Amino acid sequence: MKVVAFNGSPHKQGNTWQALKMVTAELEAAGIETEIVTVGDQPIRGCIACGMCAKNRNEQCVLPGDEVNAWIQKIKAADGVLLGSPVHYAALSGAMKSFLDRAFYVAGMNGGLFRHKVGASVVAVRRSGGIPAFEQLNNFLMYSEMLIPTSNYWNVIHGRMPGEVAQDAEGAQIMRVLGKNMAWLLQLVEHGKGKVTPPEQERKVMTHFVR
Repeated sequence: MKVVAFNGSPHKQGNTWQALKMVTAELEAAGIETEIVTVGDQPIRGCIACGMCAKNRNEQCVLPGDEVNAWIQKIKAADGVLLGSPVHYAALSGAMKSFLDRAFYVAGMNGGLFRHKVGASVVAVRRSGGIPAFEQLNNFLMYSEMLIPTSNYWNVIHGRMPGEVAQDAEGAQIMRVLGKNMAWLLQLVEHGKGKVTPPEQERKVMTHFVR
């Protein structure tokens, strides 16, 4: 089994990366392979809602010049995904938002590429804004029919300078518990393959209220 984690911070070993490492350490202890990919240090264009991913259905975004399509395939090949972001002013990082908008749009328009994968989100924050960013990340997981493990509190850890998150004892415990629960859920899914029939995927119903 493998989990790919995406670091929305521009700092490759900053607080968001360290929070992800706290979770992936528990996954690795359970024998699960992990990989951390930093997206926050790259220029990533936002989704332009062109609809070409729905038209082409080739599991690709048509916007060129970045690694989004490669990352989509990483998620598709993995058993689980971790989304990590710092709080930039009022929300998750812009690069992370642009990546997730495009990746999950492509996945949804190509038969639900991420459906029933195990997914979780973590946020590193200086002081406040962690819950709104955490909810934003979770929205991507929830509307993709992913399976979400939980911890013993919201998955937010505090620190300003790199390394300070290690001093947040409660936050560190949250990450450890999340990692253990995520490993357990991944194992349940793996052992259930061929034994428990997953629910049939329903065709999406689109409703609007403008008449």
